[in-house]
Amino acid sequence: MNEKHTEPVLVDGEALHCIGCGAEIQTTDKTAPGYTPQSALEKGMEKEEVYCQRCFRLRHYNEIVPVGLTDDDFLNLLTQIQDANALIVYVVDIFDFNGSVIPGLHRFVGENPILLVGNKEDLLPSSLKRSKLKDWIRQRANEQGLRPIDVTLLSAKTNQSVDQLLELINKYRGDRDVYVVGVTNVGKSTLINQIIRQNTGVKDLITTSRFPGTTLDKIELPLDDDHVLVDTPGIIQNEQMAHFLDGKDLKLVAPQKQIKPKTYQLNDQQTLFFGGIARFDYNNGPKSGFIAYFENNLYIHRTKLENADDFYTRQLGQLLTPPQPENKDDFPALVPHEFKTTVKSDLVFEGLGWITVPAGVNVTGWAPAGVGVLVRRAMI
Repeated sequence: MNEKHTEPVLVDGEALHCIGCGAEIQTTDKTAPGYTPQSALEKGMEKEEVYCQRCFRLRHYNEIVPVGLTDDDFLNLLTQIQDANALIVYVVDIFDFNGSVIPGLHRFVGENPILLVGNKEDLLPSSLKRSKLKDWIRQRANEQGLRPIDVTLLSAKTNQSVDQLLELINKYRGDRDVYVVGVTNVGKSTLINQIIRQNTGVKDLITTSRFPGTTLDKIELPLDDDHVLVDTPGIIQNEQMAHFLDGKDLKLVAPQKQIKPKTYQLNDQQTLFFGGIARFDYNNGPKSGFIAYFENNLYIHRTKLENADDFYTRQLGQLLTPPQPENKDDFPALVPHEFKTTVKSDLVFEGLGWITVPAGVNVTGWAPAGVGVLVRRAMI
């Protein structure tokens, strides 16, 4: 998978794998997946818990070490699913649904059944009916060409409803393996850690973090009938906001608790800034209510549209953070995406949040070039 020549560490003739990310352990190339110093390898062998250096730093220092894997590497791993006889557990992030969709997944799964899992349910307001949310997710999946056999909601972080997922897996898998798939940052590895903990009592076996691309290779976990549960690497979705922010800024935009929606009564020609990383313009329409769903601590600033460009130039990295002052010069310029709504809709900033807008208005969403901005039928 990596062009550099590395020598995997062998145990009884088989390659040793990092139990955190699945990469083959090697001691020869610091820049390649699976690298671990010889001294750390020996200590890990004694404990029968070998982590690569990248996972060790993530777990203990929350540092990310880049490795040379490409999108093609991840897609090559996904294509193996076509040849498998498996139940596909497809994990999406409810809060970032559009950013967590795998384009063309229906081409990779073949005839295998799909169980669709909406993770991070704990982030959405409790007033939202879960049956309505399931229907909404199923409809969006159908638009992607998927026909899941079932839809379930849970929170891997809080262990909410994970036991119900296990019941559904046992109900649907039959004589099959189980493949868990999703894009980066949807909480796949956190979910599998909960499954492992429920079955074995071992906590936090697999490396998790806010950073995209933590799992580097398949991780196979034995089930009780000679089948395996497979954690696949997260597909890197380059349209997510996470790719433009460092760890400090990610903490300010990645929701950790239930979202508290904020309502703004706006006249047209008014602007909302979401920190310095996104912007919403109400161009044309009657005075209306707009509801913002973002991390509770993200600063939202209202101003007049005619003043918005100048205000952004002066206040980026100051009043408008993130980005932090030291990162503002490297933060890409915001680009506009204009929409006219015909029904009540969500204007979505992938990986950041959304603002619900009424029908029949003209609005513009601004985000860094490459970050997905789109309009969908309102979730709530």
